[in-house]
Amino acid sequence: MNIDKFKHQHLDILRSIDLLRQLTHAGVERNAAEIAQRIVAMSSTIKLHLAVEDQALYPALQRSGNAGLARMGRQYQSDMGPIASAYDAFARRWNTAESLRTDEKGFRAEANLVLRKVYERMQREDRDFYPRIEEQEAAHA
Repeated sequence: MNIDKFKHQHLDILRSIDLLRQLTHAGVERNAAEIAQRIVAMSSTIKLHLAVEDQALYPALQRSGNAGLARMGRQYQSDMGPIASAYDAFARRWNTAESLRTDEKGFRAEANLVLRKVYERMQREDRDFYPRIEEQEAAHA
């Protein structure tokens, strides 16, 4: 399994989060349309990433013969459920310029909470999970 595609998707999502942060700091009111557009685009990337993990990565780990990685994969998949649900609700709530303009304070608060969880999760995968998978691949190459 090539982890590079997952890492690349993480970089795309992290760049999107950073851009949302910049646009928000520059002013939600004047950047509402672009913020909403970026949330929609990031949602597509996140949904694709999660689908590929669910359909390819986690099943491959279960078949890997490495009980530790299989267990870790199940835990990461399970832990992602609430984060994905929170992000989905966030994206549905804030995907229009009007919703952003109507409740800028609410958007900022929810963005800080939800996007931090997404960010921290990806950092944990990049630091703790993906390197273990790469080590397993290298050992069997």
